[in-house]
Amino acid sequence: MNKQELIYLIALQKLPHIGDTTIKKLIDRLGSAEAVYTEKKSNLLKIDGIGLHKIKEIGSASFLDIAQREIAFLEKENIQALDYKHADYPSLLKHCIDGPSVLFTRGNIDLKNKKIISIVGTRKITTQGIAFCEELIEELTVLNPVIVSGFAYGTDICAHKAALKNNLQTIACLAHGLNQIYPKPHAKYMKGVEANGGFVTDFLTTSDFDRNNFLKRNRIIAGMSEATIVIESATKGGSLVTADIANSYNREVFSVPGRPSDKMSEGCINLLKRNQARPITSAADLIFHLGWDLEKENEKSVQTQLFIDLSEDEQSIIDALQKENKQHIDDLALNTSIPTYKLASLLLEIEMKGLIRPLPGKLFEVI
Repeated sequence: MNKQELIYLIALQKLPHIGDTTIKKLIDRLGSAEAVYTEKKSNLLKIDGIGLHKIKEIGSASFLDIAQREIAFLEKENIQALDYKHADYPSLLKHCIDGPSVLFTRGNIDLKNKKIISIVGTRKITTQGIAFCEELIEELTVLNPVIVSGFAYGTDICAHKAALKNNLQTIACLAHGLNQIYPKPHAKYMKGVEANGGFVTDFLTTSDFDRNNFLKRNRIIAGMSEATIVIESATKGGSLVTADIANSYNREVFSVPGRPSDKMSEGCINLLKRNQARPITSAADLIFHLGWDLEKENEKSVQTQLFIDLSEDEQSIIDALQKENKQHIDDLALNTSIPTYKLASLLLEIEMKGLIRPLPGKLFEVI
């Protein structure tokens, strides 16, 4: 997209009574943002669903001035602007009718041929929730997924930090322009995120900071991901909104079941009760339901498998499964004397090598 077209697109996005769905509809109809912004209002009103209230400020020079100042900031700060047709615009987000007409990104983001999941939850995450989040991401490391979250307190920053710890790309979706950071104490994580992932937002630097921005931001978290995982949540919370949006996009939603007596498990349990999410207790659940078939991804013949190098622990797992196929992870832990937290990661490693496959109910078998 050339600079002139971007000016008109940002001007459209800044208009107070027009949203991304309408912007994209008009551009698809007229061919470009410039054509939309310079078209006669009488002609725009002939388009179905377009009323005067929405377009009354189209053509205003003041919004073009705002757009030009925004582009000057983008150029100065080395921020990329991706319109919804750009090759680097998140592919899954392109299918969301209300996805941003333009997305601003900063960092080293590479989403091509990547498995992308979002992890959300309460800002008051418990020690159990932190442990689960960290273990889940560690287990998924062998798949090299992109971890998406909202950079907020609690679950969000836990997910970002765990991703960085495991050298995974992580994307932070912000509810404000890229001229600031919220919450301010998280500024210390910015360099790490930008080095191995980055920040995305559809808010301009002139956007007011409002709590409703977080709800709007959640559609990006849900939209760019194959699945959304809710770690912990009370009966109400932004993560439940994200889960609801993900369901509306026909994406998979997973919820960590907790004890009914735990306040921060109530929201997760309610998602499961209403069949709005699948239960997740390990990375194997995610892999199975998303169809991340490692056997197909790593198609290897039996002859090739015979020559794969295995660690001592990995070999003991294979030996145990060959003696008694289709074992539960807890039984494997007993039969191999390997702690469950370590076993889950080893099972994924072996699965990546094409030697075993997960089955429903946390069972595993030799291929």
